[in-house]
Amino acid sequence: MGLIFTLLMTYGGAAVSLVRPYYGFLIYVCFSIIRPESLWHWSVPPGNYSRIIAVAFLLGWALSGFGNWSFGRARRPAFALLWFLIWAAVSAALCEYPQVALSFLENMAKIVLPTLAGLTLINTRKDIWQLAWTIVGSVGYVAYDLNRSYFDGFNRLAFDGFGGMDNNSMTIGLVTGVGFAFFLGLSETVAWRRYLSFAFAAFLTHAVFFSFSRGGMLGLCVVGLATAVVIPKTSRNLGLMTLGVVIALAMAGPEVVERFSSMTNTTLTGADEGEADWSAESRIDLWRICGQMTLESPVFGKGPDHFPRLVDRYRITGGVSDAYGSGKEAHTLWLQIMAELGLPGLFLLAAFYGLTLSELWRYVRLDKSDSQGLTPGATARMVWTALVGFIVSAQFVSLEGLELPYYVCLVGLSFLKLQAAEDLQEIHGDVCDGEVLRYATPWGREPAAWHGASPADSR
Repeated sequence: MGLIFTLLMTYGGAAVSLVRPYYGFLIYVCFSIIRPESLWHWSVPPGNYSRIIAVAFLLGWALSGFGNWSFGRARRPAFALLWFLIWAAVSAALCEYPQVALSFLENMAKIVLPTLAGLTLINTRKDIWQLAWTIVGSVGYVAYDLNRSYFDGFNRLAFDGFGGMDNNSMTIGLVTGVGFAFFLGLSETVAWRRYLSFAFAAFLTHAVFFSFSRGGMLGLCVVGLATAVVIPKTSRNLGLMTLGVVIALAMAGPEVVERFSSMTNTTLTGADEGEADWSAESRIDLWRICGQMTLESPVFGKGPDHFPRLVDRYRITGGVSDAYGSGKEAHTLWLQIMAELGLPGLFLLAAFYGLTLSELWRYVRLDKSDSQGLTPGATARMVWTALVGFIVSAQFVSLEGLELPYYVCLVGLSFLKLQAAEDLQEIHGDVCDGEVLRYATPWGREPAAWHGASPADSR
């Protein structure tokens, strides 16, 4: 079934993408999360499935006029992401190992360009709902498969990872998906979809536990705290949160508790160095090296993906290891980006996430009634909790190429884009039905009918 699904989505989706490029984009998002060659490794051979879909939907996007470029409040974070890619190219032009940098640029372009193209293709709340369910359905199914393997007696996530990522890297995506799935379930108007989303959230939570990733567990705790802060305090929601906490505690066995509690047995909390956990302390050493690299090249950095190439040149006095071998990652997204792309690179990537969070914050307290569809409040809470969990977890893993957080961010940016258009209509007295509004394209402003959000679009 996996091979049939992959081939059908690849070639059937490529044909549809030429006419409806947004459907091709959704398939591209799905493939980037489920990674068919890894999910169904016994039946799906290696292939260019994502590339075929990408070429088709980008071609359809071009044929349709490059979409709607009126980003509204999403403009600043969207262009921060674009400038991050441009700055990485500038750093690559000045680096020591150009081939390594070019590989980084290629991987980032596969994320950034489709994300921006997807933003131009989203014109209704129904489009946002489809993207949200593509994300939850994809990451939720991966979590289900990892749980199935775990209960069959093999902890695939802990020992093999998934999709070329180790357990720590994969867990970042799982943490990001927990809050996203939970709040999507709260917003759902159809009962079976609501409970399916809650089930996916449970699979994701349990997968974080048996990944034995301390950074992931910390991120999961942050997601829980963020949820407690932004969730509407109704009796139903408080009951769901209590039930969720009870289930989560039941899922966490003795090994998980022991693993997470070891975070407090390190010099991070002032313990004697002799009592430190080697893995945690080695991270501190690597973070110090990031600081040294930044001091040496604060503007352009050492070059994209150069930390593993250069780390063996640095010595740490008083660390758990005097030196680290070539190929060692920094185990921190933010500090490694700072070391490789300089302070401007870190600023641009942080601005992409930070501006999205700040723009969404004004909406998280709205629409306190649940099961009303993706209202402004429901959408903001869904994206906000997911990104907060990602930002914390990413401090412990170097993985700038994880696609899921970018697509979660895209849901928030798409909402901000549509909300700005709706606010403009209220100011000028325009209406969606029967009116022609003007929106931006890469070449200027062109007229086009606004596909307004009807009540049905939120379901």
